[in-house]
Amino acid sequence: MSENDTITWADFEKVLICAGTVVRVEEFPEARKPAWKLWVDFGPYGTRKSSAQVTNLYSAGELTGRQIVGVINFPPKQIGPFVSEFLLTGFSTEVGVVVTAIERPVPNGTRLA
Repeated sequence: MSENDTITWADFEKVLICAGTVVRVEEFPEARKPAWKLWVDFGPYGTRKSSAQVTNLYSAGELTGRQIVGVINFPPKQIGPFVSEFLLTGFSTEVGVVVTAIERPVPNGTRLA
């Protein structure tokens, strides 16, 4: 990243990064790469769905009930027969994506400060 890649505080405020709880996980056999279909409760923003390529590190049971961090104001994205409504955040590693963790529970919909 160079100095020219910096953003302003106003740019950051446009990104709606919120906490939510995974309420449902299903297999996504139609995906080109192994993925889960996730439904996440973002409190006042409602339940939104996404496709997440995190099957290397997480089972459906490990994700269900887990509080995650998502970007919820990207436009919907068609992924095969499924429409993704938010971006699950995480960190790419050699073994797969590590989902962004929340240290302590916060209300669903709480915005990253």
